[in-house]
Amino acid sequence: MKEEQQYEITICSDSVGETAEAVVRATIRQFDAHQVRTKRIGHIKTEDEIRTIMEEAAQRGGFVAYTLVQPELREMMKEEAVRLGVRAVDIMGPMMQAFIDTWGDAPKRKPGLLHQLDEDYFRRVEAVEFAVKCDDGRDTSALLKANLVLIGVSRTSKTPLSIFLAHKGIKVSNLPLVPEVKPPKELFLVPGNRIVGLTMDADKLYKIRTERLKAVGLPFGAKYAAIERIDEELRYAQALMKQIGCLVINVTDKAIEETAGIIMGYLN
Repeated sequence: MKEEQQYEITICSDSVGETAEAVVRATIRQFDAHQVRTKRIGHIKTEDEIRTIMEEAAQRGGFVAYTLVQPELREMMKEEAVRLGVRAVDIMGPMMQAFIDTWGDAPKRKPGLLHQLDEDYFRRVEAVEFAVKCDDGRDTSALLKANLVLIGVSRTSKTPLSIFLAHKGIKVSNLPLVPEVKPPKELFLVPGNRIVGLTMDADKLYKIRTERLKAVGLPFGAKYAAIERIDEELRYAQALMKQIGCLVINVTDKAIEETAGIIMGYLN
């Protein structure tokens, strides 16, 4: 890719388009593609809308990724792609066809089923509320109610990981580990297979904490970001995690999604 040139991927859906966007963003991360931007267009209802979208994509020289469950809209997308010479990637179509070919079932062809207010939706909402309530050790009594307890020193991504997993319907409580603070007794009552320890390389944690000091306006030499203090905290956390016997994940340079994938595989 030429650095000075901007590229665009158009994401289309007859619902909100989150599924296609997630796939596109996951793909972008596999490339050095900082100059690529995405444009999401949801709730597409007519063939005329698709015609306009594809003509604009052709003018910009990008390609289109789409999740369309209505067969007439999918057919129009394919026809316009051929007519205009624009690559169009069907995110959901091949999966639906595999379902049909394998089990002979027919799709509902109803957009937005991913977001319908079903039992799974309310389970995710409850999990997010739980994660917020139990963030950073606020409610230690909830450790026993959690599907998962995350432990680790400060700035090891416990909170964002908790929220990400909550959106998957997992009730997560997270607890910061500090050498001077004795862990709550509830932590030792949680089965080890429901606890995950997060750790990080000391030099990476030093950089993150130093940037944190700048963000909150604290002096550069604060103990919080001193490498000696970081080493001390990591040794303490490692010893405690070993005592508990939990899974330990080094999150250095790992995306939240990657760490979450490891944890969900472990839980399953």
